[in-house]
Amino acid sequence: MRSSTHLPIVLVDRLADLPTPSEGLQVIRTRDYLTDPNRTGAPSGSARIINLSRDLVYLGQGYYASLLAEARGHRVLPSAAAILMLKDRGRSWSGIRAIERVLVRALSRIKDTPEASFSIDVYFGRTEDKRFARVGRESFDRFRTPILRIQVTLDPNWGFYVKGVYARTLDDLREDERAPFAAALEAYTRRTWRMPKGPRPVRYTLAVLYDPKEAMPPSDPKALDTLTRVGASMGVAVELIKTKDFPRLLEFDALFIRMTTALDNPTWRFARKAEDEGMPVIDDPTSILRCTNKVFLAETLKANRIPAPHNLILDQRGLERAVDEIGFPMVLKIPDGSFSRGVLKAEDPASLKHIAKTLFADSDLILAQEFMPTTFDWRVGVLDGVPLFVSQYEMAPKHWQIYNHNARGRAKAGGFTTLTVEDTPSEVIDMAVRAASLMGVGLYGVDLKQNDRGVFVVEVNDNPNIDSGVEDKVLKDALYRTLLDSFVRRIEAR
Repeated sequence: MRSSTHLPIVLVDRLADLPTPSEGLQVIRTRDYLTDPNRTGAPSGSARIINLSRDLVYLGQGYYASLLAEARGHRVLPSAAAILMLKDRGRSWSGIRAIERVLVRALSRIKDTPEASFSIDVYFGRTEDKRFARVGRESFDRFRTPILRIQVTLDPNWGFYVKGVYARTLDDLREDERAPFAAALEAYTRRTWRMPKGPRPVRYTLAVLYDPKEAMPPSDPKALDTLTRVGASMGVAVELIKTKDFPRLLEFDALFIRMTTALDNPTWRFARKAEDEGMPVIDDPTSILRCTNKVFLAETLKANRIPAPHNLILDQRGLERAVDEIGFPMVLKIPDGSFSRGVLKAEDPASLKHIAKTLFADSDLILAQEFMPTTFDWRVGVLDGVPLFVSQYEMAPKHWQIYNHNARGRAKAGGFTTLTVEDTPSEVIDMAVRAASLMGVGLYGVDLKQNDRGVFVVEVNDNPNIDSGVEDKVLKDALYRTLLDSFVRRIEAR
């Protein structure tokens, strides 16, 4: 028989609380463990503690038991950090998101999908409902707590989602739960204990503003999931927020805007609020102001002698000048379009007049630009003045732009090729970095064209796309780590 000093130690408030025989376990009252460090008889580093105290509130006896166990070099479940994480919704959000992804996959395999909200009870990673076995394992891996309840809520529009994950205690168990809990406890204590590799303790929290209904968002859901996962491994808790969460903004350490930015939508208000409060934000208000207006961009590039397609800023009386200086075909742009919206090509005087009339209805000034046909545009992502990624965006099929918004159904885009920075022509990289530096110090996507005349800057975007399998195709997780490192440096520099 094993020596009692090597048995797993279970902490309970009352010895009668444990709903299983104590054979193979050393059962100690929480109060005794707190007040008598030698009670376990185990040397430092060898004791394995399962804390089943009823009182797991912050600064309660159960919390102190986990805290002192760590101080004594004992391996304890749950840790003090895990207890706090389950009390703090902001710090547990990345874990909840991970569980939700597993839940959605589980539900997709169920023939008779539940018709109402429900809960999943988890004992040491095990569930009675085998349909949710993977959900139970994921929740235990994330929160490392003996008894958990996953509350699943049905939204009439969005379907099922995880509303919360909560720690439970022995006194919460119903009579019919005692047997499965006892079986899970026995199975768990017979295993070799390993310290989980899970995410690092949370150092900072990053809010990511997004709009799940946006047709062409700057980042797709998979990219946001990767950002969340990589953040957890770095000790940065990433939480996706919506515009309705504006009152919660100051709960976070930094803000990353992943909605299409504009001066007349909530992104401007979020950026201004963050900057006013000294919170690191990408995109910052100055970058939004400068980059979203093509008139400002054209003048800035011209003033700094950055090569660009020939541009003219026009009012309603300047069309003849555009014909004389640029000729046909020419490209007409509204100042604050995005994703090729509000960018049209005039082939002749009649189309010029018609397009200009439409654009002048929304803006006093428009931009006329030389038509510069290429098979692809360069996009160089620049972060903190350093090139981050490089992609070639091909023109949409049978179209002169990357996006064809006139295509039937959804807007169609051309293909892409993503390269390493080292494999990109140096003149393209240098021009992109020069242009981005004129906008500020943040994250920018510089669009360039290259032909036999040289390299030309078309636009500098403050809110560049970072989509899974496109911009991150070469760097993969390293792209997100670099981005998150930038936020960490900004937070720590405050």
